[in-house]
Amino acid sequence: MKTIKKRSLCGISSTLDLIGDKWSLLIIRDMLFFKKNTYGDFLGSNEKIATNILADRLALLEKEGIITKHMHPDNKSKYLYRLTQKGKDLLPVLLEMLLWSNKYLEVSDRNHSITQRIRNDKEAFIKEIVSGLDTVE
Repeated sequence: MKTIKKRSLCGISSTLDLIGDKWSLLIIRDMLFFKKNTYGDFLGSNEKIATNILADRLALLEKEGIITKHMHPDNKSKYLYRLTQKGKDLLPVLLEMLLWSNKYLEVSDRNHSITQRIRNDKEAFIKEIVSGLDTVE
């Protein structure tokens, strides 16, 4: 597992030290928006994360209290990963990234429809996403 070295006490720098690599953010994205919660789910993402990197990032996110790892109730050889409150609190950060990307980058039609919903009522969108996390099996 990667060790986190703080470069400074700047809040942005410290946050980037923890979740600034693309894989950690994509795992969090998959948990928030696509309700992924197993190792196999994450391997199936379009970005094709390598197994060693996935294992490393899951361990790091767990160590830092962003996710928790639980035995799968239906299969004792699998684990379920859940976002902690600390992890759920990253949702507004990812939403702002979506809004920025919609403004400046070429993105999918799905991204456009999500950003429209965010612009219409960001708080309602956040509540909807977070409430859906609590019902994931």
